[in-house]
Parts: sequence; C-alpha cells; structure tokens
Amino acid sequence: MFDILYYEAPTDEIFNEVKEACIKVWKTYDNEFGYVDEKVGRIQNISNVKDNLMFMVAMFDHHNKQRLSQIISEEARLAIVDRIKSGYNKQSLGMDMELNPFM
Repeated sequence: MFDILYYEAPTDEIFNEVKEACIKVWKTYDNEFGYVDEKVGRIQNISNVKDNLMFMVAMFDHHNKQRLSQIISEEARLAIVDRIKSGYNKQSLGMDMELNPFM
C-alpha cells in the first residue's frame, strides 16, 4: 500500500518549477502530429493538488526523466525521490531504486 506522501502536493514553488521543466522538455520534440501539444496541454492547466506532481513526472520515459532531473533543482529532485520512495513497491514497479533517475 502506498504511503500518503506520494499523494500529497509539494510546495507551489516546487510544483511550478517541475511543471515548467516538464513543458520545456516536451517542447524539445517535433510536434508534427500534435503529440507535444497534447502532452503540454495536459500539463499547462494542471493544479498543485494530490499526486499531480507525480502525474507530470510519470508522463516521461526513463531517458526523459533523466533529462528532467538534470534541469530541476535539488530540492525538486528530493521532493520527487521522497514521493517515489513512499510509493515504492519493487514487485509492482519491477525495478530497483538504484535505477531511479532522480537519485
């Protein structure tokens, strides 16, 4: 069962920083088929409630999570790591925490 932290909103500062960084990463891709518009549209008007921080992070594959982790502050990375740890279940995720790109 997930710990409650996974579902708690971070500070507005962290949320907005990660939100802007996610949009920045998405906008590096070709939007020929509207894929970028779709992803950015999902993020743009999202508010800082419950697990929306993790929703934005989960939209990325491992490679893009690495890119995201490189452009956010240490404080934002730690907020994500803490939430991943609180929701971590090795069996359900099928990965080791050592593979977490935010650590």
